[in-house]
Amino acid sequence: MSSVLFSHSYYYPLDPKQWKNKMPFPPLGTLYAAALLRENHHDVGLFDTNLLNSPNAITSALLRQKPKYLVIYDDGFNYLTKMCLTTMREACFEMIAIGKKHDCIVIVCSSDATDHYTDYLKKDADYCIQGEGEVTLLELITTLDQQHPIDTISGIVFQKDGAILVNPKRAVLQDLDSLPLPAWDLVAMDSYKSIWAQGKHPFTLNIATTRGCPFKCNWCAKPIYGNRYNSHSPEYIANHIEFLKKTFGVDRFWMCDDIFGLKPNWVQEFNVELQKRNLKINYYIQSRVDLLLKEDTIDALVASGLKEVWVGAESGSQKILDAMDKGTTVAQIYEATQLLKAKKVQVAFFLQFGYLGETPEDIAKTITMVKELIPDNIGVSVSYPLPGTPFYERVKADLQFKANWKDSDDLEMLFQGTFKTNYYRKLQRHVHKEYRKSVGLSNLKKLIKNPSEVTSEKILTILKLGYYIPSAFRDAVLLKKLQHEQ
Repeated sequence: MSSVLFSHSYYYPLDPKQWKNKMPFPPLGTLYAAALLRENHHDVGLFDTNLLNSPNAITSALLRQKPKYLVIYDDGFNYLTKMCLTTMREACFEMIAIGKKHDCIVIVCSSDATDHYTDYLKKDADYCIQGEGEVTLLELITTLDQQHPIDTISGIVFQKDGAILVNPKRAVLQDLDSLPLPAWDLVAMDSYKSIWAQGKHPFTLNIATTRGCPFKCNWCAKPIYGNRYNSHSPEYIANHIEFLKKTFGVDRFWMCDDIFGLKPNWVQEFNVELQKRNLKINYYIQSRVDLLLKEDTIDALVASGLKEVWVGAESGSQKILDAMDKGTTVAQIYEATQLLKAKKVQVAFFLQFGYLGETPEDIAKTITMVKELIPDNIGVSVSYPLPGTPFYERVKADLQFKANWKDSDDLEMLFQGTFKTNYYRKLQRHVHKEYRKSVGLSNLKKLIKNPSEVTSEKILTILKLGYYIPSAFRDAVLLKKLQHEQ
């Protein structure tokens, strides 16, 4: 069968914020696709771009393997690829050009190529796969190898006789367990472990237990897996974890689902499967506050090894949550956070500023929520319009000069919001300082109440109050001034 070189177009070193974090994950979606083609007797290789800083490095892989197909298959489980960062798009264009110089048939599957397939075809990609790609890719390569017509293959876009043809989209895969385990053997795992060690983080691997999200926040795009929600069985995931634990000695996992454990009783059954195999792990997830208010679910999560939950809190203003069609309440954020903390589970907030109609009062409510709940971590961003969303449709007239961030720390306001980019960049830093200040003050109170229970790490947060208190105050004054200058 044919030789296929898999790659993807996310380069951590080209995204300074993410590279600084030193927590790179292998390209899980790419590995699933490679495993399926290998199961069907294709000769597959992987050029993993994650730890590299230049697309030119792919030349040596092409010379070595001499593949018939170069498949640039982005990891759809990595939210950074969904953002369609321009640095990574340009890297992909370079990879396409290099692939064509080596006489490859170039196939691209990514969120960006799904949304902007015309741009990729203009750069000489032969085929773009829209949406979920494994089954489409297998059918496409099989059909090309057999020299049969491709006109009826669902999920592809290509050029024919100078015209761009967009075939009907393929339905998402429902039986996820039909997929083989990802081709982890293609990954240079020691290189990943080295980067995690440099950042002084416990080594962690990524697993996806589901695909898709049934909720309809109007700013969240789902170009790959859509609004359908399909789940692996607890048995499949337990087997996957057992394999990774035995093969790579890893016992910490990032469950990279959009929403973990949404299917009724899935978490409870997952816990049973882990106990049957005597698998001791710890993991962290993304979830919604409304789903975390069932105590029996949290008990099962804790029993199975849950250590941390990232929730899309977004805002402390109910007005903004409603405008986003978030479907949650501020009261639920408070209740879920308190319940999780009582169960000794760390809670982290995704926060989003700059949404349409947001006022200084809404911003103040979000900062107050952070100071009152003191989550274990926060991630702060500004609203980012993604193609295919109602939010994008509302603001696309403003996107004439720039429609994508260069990298994940860009934070430029791409549409006409309440304030301009400089304000929100200052706000992002200010919120982090207010958060650090709140952590330090909380630990100071604990030190006064129970000195023996305060760790050296907590003492350090107290000492840093000498910086954060005056700095946060100066930022607040500057933000007031910027508000009046808008």
